[in-house]
Amino acid sequence: MAEFRFIDLFAGIGGLRLGFQNAGGHCAFTSEWNHFSQRTYRANFRDNHDLAGDLRPFSAAPETIPQHDVLLAGFPCQPFSIAGVSKKNALGRPHGFLCDTQGTLFFDTAKIIAHHRPAAFLLENVKNLKTHDKGRTFATILNVLQNELGYHVQSRVISSHHWVPQKRERIFITGFRDQTPFDLDSLELPATRPILGDILLPNHAVDPRYTLTPKLWDYLQAYKAKHNANGNGFGYGLVGPEDVARTLSARYYKDGSEILIRQDGTRPRRLTPLECARLMGFDRQGRRWNIPVSDTQAYRQFGNSVVAPLVEFLAQAMRPHIISALVRHAA
Repeated sequence: MAEFRFIDLFAGIGGLRLGFQNAGGHCAFTSEWNHFSQRTYRANFRDNHDLAGDLRPFSAAPETIPQHDVLLAGFPCQPFSIAGVSKKNALGRPHGFLCDTQGTLFFDTAKIIAHHRPAAFLLENVKNLKTHDKGRTFATILNVLQNELGYHVQSRVISSHHWVPQKRERIFITGFRDQTPFDLDSLELPATRPILGDILLPNHAVDPRYTLTPKLWDYLQAYKAKHNANGNGFGYGLVGPEDVARTLSARYYKDGSEILIRQDGTRPRRLTPLECARLMGFDRQGRRWNIPVSDTQAYRQFGNSVVAPLVEFLAQAMRPHIISALVRHAA
């Protein structure tokens, strides 16, 4: 029996959904445009509704979206990320709210919030969202959520290393329709510090194809040496069982350079897709995550996703305030 209903926008493979479902929610609507991500989502959430693709037709007619108590949205971060901004600047193309594609999808989210007036929402994005365009992008988002939509909004940058052995910082934006005692900044994060040994397979049990080729390993070493000579720290990240990894990115499929696992007597290796599922908290505590796509697509999906147990932590903290709001409005 679900305690509240939520919708999952820009769903990816379902990291936000997994957290709120584990906190007692029921997903009533899902939107994800990428067909490879849809395939993974369907393989792991075999339930009661079809997946919607492009969100824009639904935001143009928000009444077609089912009623819900909570809205979840990891709206596309490429227009706001450091890498995305740098790339578009180099190409002379607009970014942020001047972008005529993904940059406008926040406003589609806002239209749905305006129509349905859910009791709460959780939005997720890259840490750089706060500083993009000298803070003007984030100020615009807050203005829409607080002043135009009238929600009580808080934000906090949280690192995933309290839940998984990965330094992955993301900004989370919470909003409640009514005033509540919920205080995002005062939430005490877990004191645990997982290490890679908690999620790694034994090296001898990993297919040799994940070991770097001699040519690629030579290239990565030369690349790092060149940048070290120039006084910067660009280059691969080599880690072992006692370490915490860098941020897993969507480009991991290219060379795996940000997280390379040491192997005695041979070259390092990439993480396997299963290890990536564990690193993102999808495959844990008895739940086996189905990976029905190629390694390339799996790496992209996990690199673009959220850390599921971190989201569950936020969902559990928000839950009593969501339930209280529903009880008040039902009275």
